[in-house]
Amino acid sequence: MIEKNKNIKNSQQAKIKYSDGEFDVLKDGQYVICAVTGNKISISDLKYWSVERQEPYESAEAALAGYKKNT
Repeated sequence: MIEKNKNIKNSQQAKIKYSDGEFDVLKDGQYVICAVTGNKISISDLKYWSVERQEPYESAEAALAGYKKNT
């Protein structure tokens, strides 16, 4: 698998507020940390998150794993 996020290794982590279908950046940064895998997710690649738990996921599979872990 090609590492999409290798250009964010030394960047700053963003703080995000997740809403339905959108998110607000509370603190500027280039990435967030996946709640399941611990991998960095570039803000431009962020597609999956939980509004209820306020946590991001790097993929649909990670989002499902996060849901299962918390139910």
